[in-house]
Amino acid sequence: MRATDLTIAEGLSALDKREISAVELTEAFLAGIERLNPRLNAYITVAGESALASARASDARRAKGEAGPLEGIPLGIKDLFATEGLRTTAASRILGEFVPPYESTVSAQLKRDGAVFLGKLNLDEFAMGSSNLTSAFGGVENPWSRANDPEKRLVPGGSSGGSAAAVAARLAMGATATDTGGSIRQPAAFCGIAGIKPTYGRCSRWGIVAFASSLDQAGPVARSVEDCAILLRSMAGHDPKDSTSANLPVPDFAAACGRSVKGLRIGVPAEYTLPGLAPEIEALWQQGLDWLKQQGAEIVPISLPHTKYALPTYYVVAPAEASSNLARYDGVRYGLRVTERDSDLRDLYERTRAAGFGAEVRRRIMIGTYVLSAGYYDAYYLKAQKVRALIARDFTQAWEKVDAIVTPATPSAAFPMDEKQDDPVTMYLNDVFTVTANLAGLPGLAVPAGLDGQGLPLGLQVIGRPFDEETVFAVGAALERAANFTAKPQVMA
Repeated sequence: MRATDLTIAEGLSALDKREISAVELTEAFLAGIERLNPRLNAYITVAGESALASARASDARRAKGEAGPLEGIPLGIKDLFATEGLRTTAASRILGEFVPPYESTVSAQLKRDGAVFLGKLNLDEFAMGSSNLTSAFGGVENPWSRANDPEKRLVPGGSSGGSAAAVAARLAMGATATDTGGSIRQPAAFCGIAGIKPTYGRCSRWGIVAFASSLDQAGPVARSVEDCAILLRSMAGHDPKDSTSANLPVPDFAAACGRSVKGLRIGVPAEYTLPGLAPEIEALWQQGLDWLKQQGAEIVPISLPHTKYALPTYYVVAPAEASSNLARYDGVRYGLRVTERDSDLRDLYERTRAAGFGAEVRRRIMIGTYVLSAGYYDAYYLKAQKVRALIARDFTQAWEKVDAIVTPATPSAAFPMDEKQDDPVTMYLNDVFTVTANLAGLPGLAVPAGLDGQGLPLGLQVIGRPFDEETVFAVGAALERAANFTAKPQVMA
């Protein structure tokens, strides 16, 4: 087996047994990045020298018997996480060559546990998108391709498309990601890997460039459910610097992957059977439920009646919060500054923001500013927050009947880069199965479970109770074992 084909669990075992060194592992991934990143564009910044230095330090710690839980594991970091001394762009021109003097809490905890950072991964600008085509550094290509049209370039999903593409193409063992409306689970499903959005508050948001503060949550993507569990244990934990961080103990998530699902009640929401749902998606959903039933779980029909309002609610709340969060990018304190001689402060703001923000970010700022304006706040934003509370209440009532919910992860497989880009509403529909978990603050896991007729990966989603990631991992691992998903993308390191 090639070093880059090792899972995180396998890599830790190989490192423990001295079958490979952290330097050798890191060099293998850097070689793959050098070969494939010019095509896939998954990395914005490659940290080759610092990665090798970290790997050498990791080998030294292991030799002294001081290995951490992730000692020597090469990871990619979504370019939304502040990394001390390493450029952080949020895939936007407006941040320019910003190099943070501090480290985000999540990435600091990964470093603490011995991880090696290969570089910063591409994303939709400020995490706004479902295709990873809104990046100021160019779009990311999915390493998978259609069997009948292998030359057609496909999107990896978004916003964490760089993270998902890098892991699928063996350009990282795992990666950090963020999820505001599905931005971990949708790209994971499109790229045939696993990814979890934990409960809101499970991971600190400190040091992560903000999109929508009441929805954003960090989480991992990796090639297996167990690998996600291993990464989440290091990423999670209370942070006094983040007032929304939950002061709760962090369980051994990896141990939960071995739990039986016998006796668990699995909910199937009637509202997720959408008109026009692809037959392959519907068939995979039913297959997933059958797999769980065969392992002793009970399938329970449930209703989440306000699901139909989730997308419009999300696309009022998220742009409103984005409008507020992105007001800080004004060309004065840091990042891009565009000005003309004798121009005033207002002109500086206008020129900088016009040049610095891409079309999708400008669109969402305008929507958000509109719904927060004096004449429309009650009609749009306040009403959306009331509907959000109803969506959360639907789930609260569902938990009286079930232990977890299983749904499709996406309404389709990965689509071509040249499709859907001209219609923002069609693009927003990619989040139809995922936004409810963000609005209710619930954990959601995407698991690769099958292929469509063109050989593209399809995923299932497991949603759980607040802070019950352990049950989510148990159900996800059961689906993973039954699916035995071993297909690999055509473009691999």
